[in-house]
Formats: sequence, C-alpha cells, structure tokens
Amino acid sequence: MCSGRVDLEFILRAFMNGQDGVFIGGCKLDECNYITQGNYDALSTVYIARKIMEHLGLNPKRLRVEFISSSDGNLLAELTDDFCNQIKEIGPLGKAEGFDAQALQLKLEAVNKLVPYIKLVERERLRQPVKSKAAYDAFFTSSELDELFNELIADKMSLSQIMLLLKESPLTTAEISKMLGLSPSDVAKHMGNSSRQGLVSYDESNNSYALV
Repeated sequence: MCSGRVDLEFILRAFMNGQDGVFIGGCKLDECNYITQGNYDALSTVYIARKIMEHLGLNPKRLRVEFISSSDGNLLAELTDDFCNQIKEIGPLGKAEGFDAQALQLKLEAVNKLVPYIKLVERERLRQPVKSKAAYDAFFTSSELDELFNELIADKMSLSQIMLLLKESPLTTAEISKMLGLSPSDVAKHMGNSSRQGLVSYDESNNSYALV
C-alpha cells in the first residue's frame, strides 16, 4: 500500500487502541512509483499528526515516518528496532505523559471526530505547492504553520473535548477549565460562541453549561 494512503484516522485509531507508537514506512521521496507522489502526503500527515499530539500533551516522537528503498531490508530492520527501543524509553502511551486512561481517550476521541475537518483544512490551507522535503520541512516547522494550526485546528480540538465532556453531564466553567487544562477565559469564549450557535445552554441556577 502506498504510504500516502495512511490516513490521520489510522494513526489516531492505533493510539486509541492502546498502541504506544506508530511507525510508517514509505518509498523514498521523489522515487514514488505513482505520479501522485503519495509519500509527500504521508509526510504532511505525519507533520500534522505530530503537531496535534504535541498540542494534546503527547510525545510526538511516538510517531515516526521513514522513507527507504524496497531493497533496504537491513536498514528497515535497524530503523524499526531503533523505534521500538525509543518507544520503550518513552514509556506507555498517556501514562508517561501523566494522563489517566479516561483523559487520554477523551483527547483522542475529540480529535478523531475532527478528522474530516482537519483533512479539508490540510487540503485547502496547508497543502504545499512544491513537493520537496526541504519545502515541507521549512513550512511545517515555521511560525506560519503554528499560527495556522492555532487558528484553524487548536480551538476546534478544545471545543470538541468540551462537547464530549458536556455529553456526560452539565459542567461549570471552572470544572471544564480544570479537567482540560484550559484557562477560564478560553472556556468562556468557546461556550459563548457555542451558545450563540445554539449548541449549548447556560443554567443560571447551577452556573453550568449543558448540551442543547
């Protein structure tokens, strides 16, 4: 299978199923057997997934992509062994980062619900016109990418987590802030926008928000 077929949802699903790390192997960049150069799509997906993991508080080194020739069997073995050793050093997913299982699942499920939206954003706002590793590395490590990520994805991720929490029970701003590590002002902003859209309602008697 072309590495370009590795969807962001596949990566998230692996982590949601308890895998401590994900290794993606693809053919060498600029040596794709197809005109689509799908391995650059894989590189883009990995960069975005790592950014998401970093924002969630997960170690982005749990995800690795390597581009090698099909004749480099020994190199593949070395790379996978090195990755396995690295994951052992990092430790179990979530636990090593200080999350309990429930909190980790909430974060991953919240992002997973946004996959169609994130893929649309990647195609329309984050897709690079020049397919070269230098161009991809430069863009995906730039301050421009940080700004776009915060503007287009980060807030959506926070709101998705809030909605999952409110699905269980009504919560106050302070409770949401404590559970997700968000500032009260950020929670209030999200709830204000959601209230205007008719997604949540505010119960003045309990000072809490609930899904409509």
